[in-house]
Amino acid sequence: MLPRHVVDVHLLLIREGRLLLSLRRSGDEFDHRWHLPSGKLEPGESATAAAVREANEEVGVDIDPAALRLIHVAHVTAPGRDARLGLFFRADDWQGEPANREPDKCYALRWFGLDELPDDVIEYSALGIAALNSHAPYSEFGWR
Repeated sequence: MLPRHVVDVHLLLIREGRLLLSLRRSGDEFDHRWHLPSGKLEPGESATAAAVREANEEVGVDIDPAALRLIHVAHVTAPGRDARLGLFFRADDWQGEPANREPDKCYALRWFGLDELPDDVIEYSALGIAALNSHAPYSEFGWR
C-alpha cells in the first residue's frame, strides 16, 4: 500500500488583533488543548472550498473564498500517524458570529490577543500561528 499524505486546511480568523481558537475535545493527547478551526480536504474539493466549508461547519461563519489568504504551509508527521500537509489560511472578514457548531469535537471557542496566546496550543496549529509574525512560507515538524 502506498503511504498516504493527508491535506488539512487551518483557519486563522482574526478580528481586532485577536485570534479565534477552539479547545479540542478528542479523548487523546490533544484533548483540552487549543487549536485552530481546521479539517481535512475532501476528494474533489479545492483547498479554499475546504476552508470555507470547515469555517461554516466548525464555527458557523461564511467566508468568501477571495477573502482567504494562504500564509503558511507545514509538512508534519508523527509516529503512527499519516504525514500531513497543512495549509494555513488567514481571514479578516466573514459573515456571522463564531459559535461552537461541533460540541462533540470542541469544548469551547475563545478569542486570544495575538500577543497573549495560551501555552497549550497544539504544535501543528502553532506552526501557522507563528507564521503571522515570521512570514515564513513553509515549515516541517516531526521529521527526522
